Amino acid sequence: MVLAYIQQLSSSTTLIQSAAKLATQLAKTFAVLINNHHEVDNLKLMLTESQVSDCQIIIKNEFDTLYKICETNEVSFLFIQLVEVSKKTIRTLLSDCREIRIPYLFFKDTFTALNLTKIILPVGFLEEELEKAQFAAAFGRFCGSEVKMFQANDFGSKAANNALKMKELFDKFNFQYTIEIASSDSFKIDRESIILAQKHQAGILIVSASRDYGLDDLIFGPKEFHVVKNSDTPVLIVNPRGDLYALCD
Repeated sequence: MVLAYIQQLSSSTTLIQSAAKLATQLAKTFAVLINNHHEVDNLKLMLTESQVSDCQIIIKNEFDTLYKICETNEVSFLFIQLVEVSKKTIRTLLSDCREIRIPYLFFKDTFTALNLTKIILPVGFLEEELEKAQFAAAFGRFCGSEVKMFQANDFGSKAANNALKMKELFDKFNFQYTIEIASSDSFKIDRESIILAQKHQAGILIVSASRDYGLDDLIFGPKEFHVVKNSDTPVLIVNPRGDLYALCD
């Protein structure tokens, strides 16, 4: 299932249409999650006007978490409407998504319809970077996307090894991808990828969420917060699987 989490119905048409189209491309069912049951009739009208059919409507109650909703409904991809690009809003939504085991995409109300022609995939040195590859490959295989990999410009070989492993996966399928060396190292590659996504007019920027939060992350916000806040491209976030990694690299 592809699920679109709507915060404000009046400005969600583009998101809903984009999510519904992706669900069709991935051969998944489509559903919309809303916070208020009083909006059901208005949502049904919007779906009809947007020519979105076969849509399930889910109502979130105050005790439900996004993790529970996604697990219960076997959601494989989550769209999140970002009405306000504010520190509080983004950090609250990131916190709500912290336990989710599926990719989730932040879609600002100012965005146009999702264009999956190009996908930007920054590649750093951490081992959890590899988890992004399967989702990038899905866009290439099922949506005809060109995946543009930008390998961090590090002194060590870990980022290069990650890029090589991603290439080995991509070579199993028939889609277009490229690998380039970025200007930034692994600590700044996500920040540079915002500029690269805009330069290449990409449809999605794929980043990894922080495995753990340090003091700076708690005070100023983790790296994914700054990417979501500053990006003019929809940001797809993949949470690290905490059960797959040791405490130290």
